[in-house]
Amino acid sequence: MPSTLSIILGVHVAVSVVTFVLYAYDKYRAGAGGRRVPERTLHLLALFGGWPGAFAGQQILRHKTRKLPFQIVYWMTVAIHAGVWGVFLFRGLGW
Repeated sequence: MPSTLSIILGVHVAVSVVTFVLYAYDKYRAGAGGRRVPERTLHLLALFGGWPGAFAGQQILRHKTRKLPFQIVYWMTVAIHAGVWGVFLFRGLGW
C-alpha cells in the first residue's frame, strides 16, 4: 500500500503534467487566435499542485512570463505551497 507522501507526490506530478499541457495548448491557441484556457484555470491547477508544471510551461514555452498580474498570482501559489510543505515537513519531523 502506497504511503501518504507517495500519493501526494504522485498527484503533484500528475497535476503538473496536466498544467504543462494546458500551458502548451493555451500558447498554441494564443497564436492561432482561438479560444484560450482561462487564467483562473491555470492558477487553480498551480494551486492544486501543478505549480512545477506551470513553471516549466512558462520557462520552456516562454508563455505568461511578461504579464505581471499573472506572475504575482502564480508566485503567491508557489509561496502557499512552500508554506504548506514547510509545515508538513516540520510536523512530520517532530519540530
